[in-house]
Amino acid sequence: MKRFECSGIIFDLDGVLVDSAAFVELEWRRWAWARGLQPEPFLRVCHGRRALETIRIAAPHLNAEVEVLAFSPAEDGAPDEMGPVNGAVRLLAALPTGSWAVATSGLRPSATTRLRRAGLPIPPVLVCAEDVGSGKPSPDAYLLAARGLGLVPPDCLVVEDAPAGIQAARAAGMAVVGLTTTHPIELLAADACTESLAGVHLGRIERGVHGRDRLEILVVNI
Repeated sequence: MKRFECSGIIFDLDGVLVDSAAFVELEWRRWAWARGLQPEPFLRVCHGRRALETIRIAAPHLNAEVEVLAFSPAEDGAPDEMGPVNGAVRLLAALPTGSWAVATSGLRPSATTRLRRAGLPIPPVLVCAEDVGSGKPSPDAYLLAARGLGLVPPDCLVVEDAPAGIQAARAAGMAVVGLTTTHPIELLAADACTESLAGVHLGRIERGVHGRDRLEILVVNI
C-alpha cells in the first residue's frame, strides 16, 4: 500500500475515469483507413495525447492542423457499454466537493459526452484539448487544472494511464498514480501503479491551512 497526501486530485479521462480505450482505438483506425494509412503508428502514441500531437508524431509528413479538423470521434456511435473504469463511481462519490478535476487530451464535447455515458459527474474544473497551447506531455493541462482548483502543483495528485500523461504530471511538479488500464506497468514511470481506480482509496480527511482539506489517498501498489 502506498500513501499520498494532497488537497486535490486531477484525473485523466480516457482509461482513468471512463473505459473508452477500445473506442478511441477504433476511431483512430477508421480515420487512418479512410486516408489510406496504416493505423498502427497512431495507435502506439494516441493514448494520453491530443489528436494534434498524435498526428505530428505518427505522420509528420501530414499537415496536422488540417488533418485534426477531420478527426472528430462520432460520440453518438460510441458503444453503449462504454462505462466507468472500475472504482470510479465509488471514489468520486467519496471525494469532497471541489477537491477533484479532470484534465483530458480530448475535446470538450467528447469529454462531457463520455462522462455522461459513464454515469459520472462533470466537474466544475474540466481542462480539455482546446484549453491549452500544448498537449501532454507538456504540463500545461495539469497546471491549468491546479489553478482551477486553487492549488499549487505540490498539493495535487494526478491519476494517469498513459506515459505522455505521466510525463506531463511530473513536468508540472505533481505526484502521479499510474493505472495499468491501457499500458503495461513497465511503461508507467509513476510514483505508484495499480490496476484501476478500485485500487485507489480515500483515507482520512483533515482540515488543513487556509481551510483546504488534506486528503489521505491509499493506493494498492502492484
